[in-house]
Amino acid sequence: MAEHSKGPVLIEDEEGAPVVTPDLVPPVPDAVEGAPSGQAMRTMAALAARRPSILSRWFWRLLIAVIGFFLSLAAWNVVTGLIASHPLVGMAAAVLVGAFVLVLLLIALREGAALARLQRLDGVHKAADAARANGDLRAARSVIDRLLALYAGREELRWGRDRLTERRGDSFDADGLFDLAEAELMAPLDALARAEVEAAARQVAMVTALVPLALADVVAALSANIRMIRRIAEIYGGRAGTLGGWRLTRTVLTHLVATGAVAVGDDLIGSMAGGGLLSKVSRRFGEGVVNGALTARVGVAAIEVCRPLPFHGQRRPSVSRLVSRALTGVFPGFDAGDKRD
Repeated sequence: MAEHSKGPVLIEDEEGAPVVTPDLVPPVPDAVEGAPSGQAMRTMAALAARRPSILSRWFWRLLIAVIGFFLSLAAWNVVTGLIASHPLVGMAAAVLVGAFVLVLLLIALREGAALARLQRLDGVHKAADAARANGDLRAARSVIDRLLALYAGREELRWGRDRLTERRGDSFDADGLFDLAEAELMAPLDALARAEVEAAARQVAMVTALVPLALADVVAALSANIRMIRRIAEIYGGRAGTLGGWRLTRTVLTHLVATGAVAVGDDLIGSMAGGGLLSKVSRRFGEGVVNGALTARVGVAAIEVCRPLPFHGQRRPSVSRLVSRALTGVFPGFDAGDKRD
């Protein structure tokens, strides 16, 4: 058996091999691999757009029905028992329960009215699509009448309504009439909607970048997007309630998920996340910018869904411009250039 040396083992360098010194060692890469992907927005969209199964829907419906039945029965027994034993206290309890039921009915009526307003917007949108596709001037004039009735109570649109009423007779085709309506009525509303999208994108980006808590960015993205979609619906005349706003949010996000728009892969998001734009700042800032950009995408989709007239004469909002206006100056090194709308 060969003897093992107890001294140090010397390994001679090969001739011509480069000498590696500490100053030549490359920096340690970030612990998190890959470019920012907007995980919070994609998780939020997947959760909001996911449709529950028929079994789970019936489970929750029956559970709510059973709980409501037994609570009503218990309240009835309590009130009747109090009336029998203590008439004055029982009458006071009956008044309180009656007021509570009245408030519930008013909430239900408000939610129904909100859903009706959203359906009204959708009806005008579909009628405008059909009239423009068929070149039907009579149908286009009917759509304009419905549009004027929709915004009859909006004082800030009075000048546009008057201009549209005066000049509508000068248009002899459906396209010209709709373009005139877009210029006079839709343009001011589009500007307000773009401002809402920019504010939501800025909020989501900053929360993602500055709050390191787990799931905080997902909760912030969900709440900001629901609020943004409801505000956009209100701007265009929808004024969605709680149920209507949630249904509208699911409609918008389901469309985005189905079309693959809530994903990082196009030129806009790819250049932000993978290029040199974000290489000088932290990964958290990169996630913030990507989540803000995806929020702008949701906002543009919400504008297209809630707007009573499809885009034709006016320019459709650009995600890149919205993100530029919202995030320039917020993050170090972020300046996407063209901020004009």
